[in-house]
Amino acid sequence: MKKLNPKEVLIPTVALLLICLISTTLLAVTNSITQEKIALNAVETEKASRMLVLPQGTQYDEVTTLENGITYCIGYNDIGEEVGLVFTSDAKGYGGTVSVMVGIDSDDGTITGVEILSHSETPGLGANAVKPDFKARFIGKAGALTVDKNSNDGQNVQAITAATITSKAVTSAVNAVTAAYAEITGGAK
Repeated sequence: MKKLNPKEVLIPTVALLLICLISTTLLAVTNSITQEKIALNAVETEKASRMLVLPQGTQYDEVTTLENGITYCIGYNDIGEEVGLVFTSDAKGYGGTVSVMVGIDSDDGTITGVEILSHSETPGLGANAVKPDFKARFIGKAGALTVDKNSNDGQNVQAITAATITSKAVTSAVNAVTAAYAEITGGAK
């Protein structure tokens, strides 16, 4: 049996330790340098998403967080008239949390837009929730919605083929928003 040489153990151990320390330091420095830019990009993305889900809104008040974690803000047009509310809600999808932004018209309580802010769904299946044709299935609807595999009529939202769990997650987030809207406004107008 070969005798253990301390150099054979010590040198690779020190080398690995140095590599880990250098990598950790570089990641920490990179994070501190980019942290502000990442936060700024997140704010800009949120602003752009608001414009997508509530196109008639040009200005927004401060974001309010409800007890259930849903956030919302009121949108106004160029002359300061309230045009709708923009909500953000999360639901559990197949691959993790699906974060959804929803615009609701103040006049009639209908959904003006849906935007998927983040998800971890399966590429080619649940990830199709970000496609415009799926998000458009919610527009013009109000109140509690259900997922249906074949129909997009009335209160039904047609599921994405082979991604029913994701479809239900997005619909659940939208339903949480419409319930919050009804609570805030005292019911759909």
